[in-house]
Amino acid sequence: MRRRVAGAGRRRPVRLRLTLVYSGLFLAAGAVLLAVTYGLVAQSLSTTPVSADTGPKASQYVSQALQLCKERSLDPIALSKCEQTAEGSLNGVSKASLEDQRSRTLAHLLDYSLAALAALVFASTWLGWIVAGRVLRPVHAITAAARRASEENLGERIALAGPDDELKELADTFDAMLARLDAAFASQRRFVADASHELRTPLTVMRTAIDVTLAKPGRTPAQLEAMAVEVRHAADRAEALIEALLTLARSDRGTGPREPLDVAALAEDALDAAAPAIRAHPVTVQTALEPAPAVGDPVLVERLVTNLIDNAVRHNVPGGWVQVATGTRAGMAFIDVANGGPLIPPELVPSLFEPFRRLSDRAGSPDGMGLGLSIVRSVALAHRGHANARPRPAGGLEITVSLPGYAE
Repeated sequence: MRRRVAGAGRRRPVRLRLTLVYSGLFLAAGAVLLAVTYGLVAQSLSTTPVSADTGPKASQYVSQALQLCKERSLDPIALSKCEQTAEGSLNGVSKASLEDQRSRTLAHLLDYSLAALAALVFASTWLGWIVAGRVLRPVHAITAAARRASEENLGERIALAGPDDELKELADTFDAMLARLDAAFASQRRFVADASHELRTPLTVMRTAIDVTLAKPGRTPAQLEAMAVEVRHAADRAEALIEALLTLARSDRGTGPREPLDVAALAEDALDAAAPAIRAHPVTVQTALEPAPAVGDPVLVERLVTNLIDNAVRHNVPGGWVQVATGTRAGMAFIDVANGGPLIPPELVPSLFEPFRRLSDRAGSPDGMGLGLSIVRSVALAHRGHANARPRPAGGLEITVSLPGYAE
């Protein structure tokens, strides 16, 4: 409950700021409109008095004033001045009356306009608060989904409905991120389970060999020696698996120091190292090793090339073949490794790059751990390259790995 209150406290200032922005903009626009209206009305209200010869009442007042002047029996000059004074007084009274009427009209206009503006600002503040809440509602949904999301609950989705605007784009992006995290955590859990199972197998073999040998009442040196050989073989398998896991973790974390290297030279060294396995199967090896300069971590790239060739030899058939080619293509160094073997369904090829994924119909040695191609893909991605595999129509597999080239 405390966390929810804290979250609400963080949201309220944003809503309040939006409300203040809305009401402030409305107040500014209303003030400008009021000023323009007041100026136009003030300009339209004239202060010039109506001439004395226009209007029935004005003519009557002038006639009465002139009659008073004549009744006083003034000389012509004094009569003219009296008439001028009467007309001037009448014009002054008319002008003062107009100014007073103009002032009262403008004062009433200003009072009513200010009252209306205050009422509208209050109404705009209330409506702005409501509108800000509706605008922030998708953000609240995103925040709630992020708060509910965890490693055990990544199936939450916002699924925001409405127009295709920026908020919906943000919600869809967040849903896509949750989907990627869900897939990543699921893959991680599957990897840990598979790794635990693979490590448990050699330990079980060692424990079984020891228990069976010790359970025999009359143990001979030959039996103990056979047990030791079996334990040693299982220990070597566990050590190789741990080394492969460490290599995969290192490639997933990123490469170390990069330096120029030649993929062709690494392929030649890997073929030399695989010579005993090649003779044991046996398989025919064809090479086309052109210079393939690249930049990368020598240890990881060497492991990549070794895994490609080892897999091609191990997952083959007796009397099969292996083709290895290196070179440059479109500014990238590449290595192509193809091998014969049984037919592989195209839909199962992508799963070969997943950790501990083996095809039941592939011929091969039980020494395989299912991490070879996973390491290949991880190393290629760590070097900003790519690895592709495609099945051959006659059986077998062809894998192409491209790495950033090196230009001297």
